[in-house]
Amino acid sequence: MSIDELRNKIPDYAKDIRLNLGTLASETTLTEQQKWGTFLAAALTAGNRTVTKAIADEALLKLSPEAATAAKAAAAIMGMNNVYYRATHLMSDKNYATMPAKLRMNIIANPGVDKVDFELWSLAVSAINGCGMCLDSHEKVVRKGGLSADQVQAALRIAASVNAAAAVLDSEAALQD
Repeated sequence: MSIDELRNKIPDYAKDIRLNLGTLASETTLTEQQKWGTFLAAALTAGNRTVTKAIADEALLKLSPEAATAAKAAAAIMGMNNVYYRATHLMSDKNYATMPAKLRMNIIANPGVDKVDFELWSLAVSAINGCGMCLDSHEKVVRKGGLSADQVQAALRIAASVNAAAAVLDSEAALQD
């Protein structure tokens, strides 16, 4: 399946999501690796089977095996980190935020691709998972690494649109049950 086929599955009431996916697939602000790694990490995070399959089918044609693995790793590690750091940030007892996490996160230090790309994918996943602390942290790294605000926004737009597509298709499936 391709992104175009995915877009065709999105109902008319969500036409904006369908159009955004098409526009973002042609996004030129990001490198191809940054763009398709963001798409893949976002799809894996959003969790809808149809969205994941369509995006993975297309992204895996455009990413090196190392980049595909790193995008998957970004979704995985941030799935853990976003829960942990969001919780410590939201808890009224701020002592938890000062405690070491004691969670393995070695992939962040050695992702197997350009660190800025991995951090960008982590930023997109953090947006979907709603972790403000992680968003701030990853945004600082990618900006320090040379990415522009427009590039950060492009990754956020991809994450938002992929997540919305997943929500629409999940809702449609629930209505069919």
